[in-house]
Amino acid sequence: MADDTTANSLITRFKFQKLLNTTQQGCRIILQGTISDKPALLLAERGAFSTDNAYLQSFSRLMSHVKNLGENDIYRWCLANSMSENTVDEPTPADLKINLIYPCTEKHIRKYSFQQARVVLETPSIYSTYIRPYMQLCREEGRLNWVFNILDGKAEQENVLFRSKEAKADDDFLLLPDLNWDRKTLSSLHLLALVQRRDIWSVRDLKKSHVPWLRHLRSTLAATTTTLYPGGEVETDMLKFYIHYQPTYYHFHIHIVHVNTEASGTQAVGKALGLDHVISQLENLAGGAEAGMHQVELSYTLGENSELWQQVFAPLKEGKTPAVAGE
Repeated sequence: MADDTTANSLITRFKFQKLLNTTQQGCRIILQGTISDKPALLLAERGAFSTDNAYLQSFSRLMSHVKNLGENDIYRWCLANSMSENTVDEPTPADLKINLIYPCTEKHIRKYSFQQARVVLETPSIYSTYIRPYMQLCREEGRLNWVFNILDGKAEQENVLFRSKEAKADDDFLLLPDLNWDRKTLSSLHLLALVQRRDIWSVRDLKKSHVPWLRHLRSTLAATTTTLYPGGEVETDMLKFYIHYQPTYYHFHIHIVHVNTEASGTQAVGKALGLDHVISQLENLAGGAEAGMHQVELSYTLGENSELWQQVFAPLKEGKTPAVAGE
């Protein structure tokens, strides 16, 4: 007689009653149910990907039911299935969120490769002498073309969730889903607000004079987000607003995430600055309207493969003059 207490036997007899929670951005679920009329909890999470070379060689061919979510320039993102029992008529829910960068650059390869992190302290002097010129070079190289394509209505318009109509055109913004959100799990909601104005490259450009605009923007973003997702799962006090420094691209944007979204590396100290904290810091800076974030020290993390570490902070650590500098 088969042992009714083995894991395989017990799990197959589990009768689902209720979803208690989802964590790790939907990769872990906790189910309440019964086994032989006794209460039971089933906690399941997706296992780690195999790093076996044979598996990786065939990985892209194992995916099926690839559903395109959007594309812009060299970036494409989609959902896919890895379950072998999928059928054409009734596929199981997509279990893979895929981002494709093609053709990618050497910078992309460096960014996504494992690299030792370093904590750096960017002083106002380092910012003005080295970092600001670096930002300028990035913008001149056309790295923001995909952002401007969205703002100008030339690409990815099917992904724009909201485009504002403010009294001043420079105050306008648009909302779109972050590439890493599956667009359906509200507890892991992650939106991006791209501002229309192009004079603010990063948090460093924010000044005291921008405080009224920032407060209005935050209030409008909160109201707009809750309107987009009615039903009580997204309320204003369930939203977090933060800014990256260093950001991935030098055009001012704000991240909006559900408070239940587990804080990943992109929300960690050394990467994210809370919008409310930045506004308060601006208000309390000494000086007039032109006082701003360009005057403060900012500490953050960089990977050793990043251009900023290799071109600026590694040379400074070694007592050398960085290659990136202003005129």
